[in-house]
Amino acid sequence: MNIFVAKLSSDTKGEDLQGLFETYGRVDSAKVIIDRDTNQSKGFGFVEMPEDREAQAAIDELNETDFKGSRIVVKKARPRAEGPAEGPRRPNPRFNR
Repeated sequence: MNIFVAKLSSDTKGEDLQGLFETYGRVDSAKVIIDRDTNQSKGFGFVEMPEDREAQAAIDELNETDFKGSRIVVKKARPRAEGPAEGPRRPNPRFNR
């Protein structure tokens, strides 16, 4: 199951998520999403757990708990929308003068 984790502290790393979720079972991957322009955390990430029962236990136990100074949100990730990976960017009016 793919799990969405939000409201992460800015210093949370993928290894931190992996360690947190491994207490509930096997973790195939854990990553924090990084902004490509600023190289800073976007404050959310994803954890992949192969066993749905273990993943659901992690969601139930970890949602709305404190982790590294932040009250995190943990839920089953929604499937990615079909279409281009990134839509067209809107022009920034500050640079169109």
